[in-house]
Amino acid sequence: MEQLFSYGTLRSKEIQMRLFNKLLTGTPDQLLGHKLKSLQIEEEFGMADYVVVVPSDDLSDTIYGVVFTISNTDLAKVDVFESNSYKRVRVTLKSGIEAWIYMEN
Repeated sequence: MEQLFSYGTLRSKEIQMRLFNKLLTGTPDQLLGHKLKSLQIEEEFGMADYVVVVPSDDLSDTIYGVVFTISNTDLAKVDVFESNSYKRVRVTLKSGIEAWIYMEN
């Protein structure tokens, strides 16, 4: 099993049902020393606005999100779901949990 920190669309119940065919249970957590940046991604019907995590020079910058425990199979589904504007990296959250997160590519 893997830990995945979500700060955006993967927290959506609709997205979870579409991707995993189930709802995930998570725990609130925080990623310190990072901030969110606006990102435009071209989709089937035009450009869409999203956010992406980037490192910050200010260690007090905090991203609030949720940690989900998911299978390797489900993590592979997320890899396909995220666009090539994102890359998956391992981070340590405020709680001390090591988790995967999708950051700016």
